[in-house]
Amino acid sequence: MVKRLKRSVSISNISVKLFETKEELRKGFEVLKQLRTHLNEESFFTLYEEMKQQGYQLFGLEDQGVTVAVAGISILTNFYNGRHVFVYDLVTDESKRSNGYGKKLLDFISDFGKRNGCQLVTLQSGVQRINAHRFYENKMEYKKLSYSFSKDIE
Repeated sequence: MVKRLKRSVSISNISVKLFETKEELRKGFEVLKQLRTHLNEESFFTLYEEMKQQGYQLFGLEDQGVTVAVAGISILTNFYNGRHVFVYDLVTDESKRSNGYGKKLLDFISDFGKRNGCQLVTLQSGVQRINAHRFYENKMEYKKLSYSFSKDIE
């Protein structure tokens, strides 16, 4: 059972909140689409509804009421990671990067996982995202553990 958070957590003028309403999700999509460029608003909402049934939650980090970063997560359990938070999406608005927002959001996710009995936070990142990898490894102290493979089903 995933413990629900208070509606929002404030850190000075910065707050992290669970995006649930259509308006909140639309604000989150505006940032998310910078990474998930194949999505339009309609496909986002269609997929979100299915993902929500599987435990997906979208958190937004706001600075003075402006959404500057989002993270889409689920709590999962498997044999190799045990109970963990999986980060599907982590995006800081391109114009707001290098201001510490990604770190604040990942710290929030780590605390969220701890409160929900998780042992770790895991994520995948595209091989082309070299700056993101540098951030995860050098600033956030994440370890690169594996390669991820996929194959289209024909």
